Amino acid sequence: MLSKRPTVGKVKQGITFCMEGTMGDTLRSQTISTENRTSVKQAIHTANSVRPISEDDGKPPMLVGEASLNRIAMLAKKNPGMCFTSLAHRVDLSLLREAFRKIKKGGAAGVDKVTAAKYAVDLDQNLYNLHQRLRRGQYVATPVKRIWIEKENGKQRPIGIPAFEDKIVQKAVEMILSAIYESDFYDFSHGFRSGHSQHMAIRELRENCIKNNTNWIVSADITGLFDNIDHSHLREFLKVRVNDGGIIRLIGKWLKAGVMEEGRFYRSDSGTPQGGVISPVLSNIFLHYVLDDWFVREVQPRMKGRCFLIRFADDYAAGFEMDSDAERALEAMKKRFDRFGLELHPDKTKLIRFGRPTRKVDKDNKPGTFDFLGFTFYRAISYRGYWVIKKKTAHKRLARFGKMIWSWCKKNRHKSLQYQHETLTSKLRGYYQYFSVIGNFEAIARVYYYTIRAWKYWLSQRCHKGKMKYEHLTTRFPLPKPRIIHNF
Repeated sequence: MLSKRPTVGKVKQGITFCMEGTMGDTLRSQTISTENRTSVKQAIHTANSVRPISEDDGKPPMLVGEASLNRIAMLAKKNPGMCFTSLAHRVDLSLLREAFRKIKKGGAAGVDKVTAAKYAVDLDQNLYNLHQRLRRGQYVATPVKRIWIEKENGKQRPIGIPAFEDKIVQKAVEMILSAIYESDFYDFSHGFRSGHSQHMAIRELRENCIKNNTNWIVSADITGLFDNIDHSHLREFLKVRVNDGGIIRLIGKWLKAGVMEEGRFYRSDSGTPQGGVISPVLSNIFLHYVLDDWFVREVQPRMKGRCFLIRFADDYAAGFEMDSDAERALEAMKKRFDRFGLELHPDKTKLIRFGRPTRKVDKDNKPGTFDFLGFTFYRAISYRGYWVIKKKTAHKRLARFGKMIWSWCKKNRHKSLQYQHETLTSKLRGYYQYFSVIGNFEAIARVYYYTIRAWKYWLSQRCHKGKMKYEHLTTRFPLPKPRIIHNF
């Protein structure tokens, strides 16, 4: 016998469709396999484990699972033109806890003077209160504490220190943006990305110079990138892929939070605070549209010869086979950056002849040198008599490290020898880990001997009994000797 009653249709994306019609009597339910039953139980268990117990009882809920951004990354990679319009709900308690875990805990405190250790005393309650303020739209960004550090040329660079709670929210949003934009970024962009490093950029630069028969290099540096990013252009670029009002408002709060310096508040109309967790990914998004994507789509098709681009944060190098292409591209880059409120550094941006010399080497035919990520690249003759591309530590980096070692040994000469030895060993190993590449042994050896000399000199100055003997110092407290680590 047929009865007319509403039939529940398929469930799709959280919406249940009801259909009116006739439906015959069901004699018995369909058999469900053991495998399907297990899958259903696992799905129910997972859903219950990440669901809060209650949001109205004033207590932080118990969380078992962790938020996963794999689906967002998969959708972004599968649909390059897709615009995400619903992301703010992803900033939940689980993601905030994961963001707290990934943040470096040893940083200085911000304006509110709350350290990571103090925040972690009642972590569950603090994260719960933070999530409630985010959910209700009551979250307010704290002004960034600004300090100044010295540069090699005597100038000073501003560094921003956000409040620790702001770091947590920024890290959560950064994880979402990275999942979306990671598939959009080009492989030659290596700055502030997981799985990329300075050594990858250096290796790729050398390989591209050889493969593309590069004769000209445009070595460039963007003046004050983090301080001069235009907010309106940044919002336009973000809305291409992320048009969620909650995420855009959060980013706007951080950009407009201002800075505190010596008790005085300063508004910020442009730029992102250096030191902010969200700043690296925002700068990468900005330069992706201003430089990377423009170079691939507009510059490369118009060049007569081969060319390439390698970028790490605000430092980049572009190689060209023909001099006319290099000159045209450099002028186009200056106009491009000027259009978006940026400027190429006049002293650090150069057009260098870097081609392989002919047999007759004169002043006009001699290849130049350029600096990139702390290394000086130059042409030299190998042991077999071929012209090759070599690299060595840039002179400024050598001078900066030597000045730092001399100052440190002077300041800490009265501390225990065990402490001084451990610290100097750590500094030397960190230096070797970055600069110990093939062809750079002479530079790291100079650093080793200069460190011993500075340490010996200032240890001799702390006592009137006389100078310390070199043999006694190196026997009792040997420093790590230089060696080649990276084979590229």
